Amino acid sequence: MIQAINRREAIRHLSGLAAAALIPEVHASAHTKSKIKIGACDWSINGHSKIEALDTAKKIGLDGVQISLGTVANDMHLRRPEIQQLYKKASAETGVAIGGLAIGELNSIPYKSDPRTEKWVSDSIDVAKAMGCRVVLLAFFSEGDLKNDPVGTKEVIRRFKKVASKAENEGIVLGIESWLSAREHMEIIDAVGSPNIKVYYDVANSTQMGYDIFEEIPFLNKQICEVHMKENGQLLGKGIVNFEKVKKVLDDISYQGWVQIEGAVPKDGDMLTSYIANNQYLRQLYKS
Repeated sequence: MIQAINRREAIRHLSGLAAAALIPEVHASAHTKSKIKIGACDWSINGHSKIEALDTAKKIGLDGVQISLGTVANDMHLRRPEIQQLYKKASAETGVAIGGLAIGELNSIPYKSDPRTEKWVSDSIDVAKAMGCRVVLLAFFSEGDLKNDPVGTKEVIRRFKKVASKAENEGIVLGIESWLSAREHMEIIDAVGSPNIKVYYDVANSTQMGYDIFEEIPFLNKQICEVHMKENGQLLGKGIVNFEKVKKVLDDISYQGWVQIEGAVPKDGDMLTSYIANNQYLRQLYKS
């Protein structure tokens, strides 16, 4: 037990140093005085794997968009240089940053079992570097769920070990978003032993699972690579997640970087109107 704790602490310390070296200086936007940048997932603003998501983000007033690597249907199209250039052009024209990368298709085509996904994840590192992103979200829900799946978890660890050195060399972090608890996430991170495998923390998902997010966030600390500011069926600040307290615990661990809005549309609500309100809510929260 002592060896496990020491190893965990050592990895956290090294991870913090590595993360500090990887994170560029983030200048405050015109909207907020903090070093937080506010974005949204492309799939949450009706733009999954669509360049038009950047136009929508501009209408909302976001700093950036977390874009998808692609779909099975378009063969993860962001791997193609010409598609990357189209996104970069749209980013320059709209002033909306490419705020992150995600592979949502892993929910239906699991990283823990499908051989195609190993190349997707490896290629996503190259794409993230080309697009100027630091974090790639890897989704582990639905068919890709790791909860109570030791065999699947063991295979994910094996695959992470194979790709971790590439992520380290390129300065890219692979973020695990799943139904797992903070301690279960740490078991994977400890087993892989790489500072570039971290947790993509979703406050609504963890709340739904019954985890105490205000204990988990400080516990994970620098192992959190990025955050989904999410609510289910309600605007941010109108549901069950206490976002004022979320901000406080994130401040306590000196979190800087992107917070990405996901969900947070009331039943029968208009997406654009809802996201303008969500964006304004977070702007006001981070001014205080």
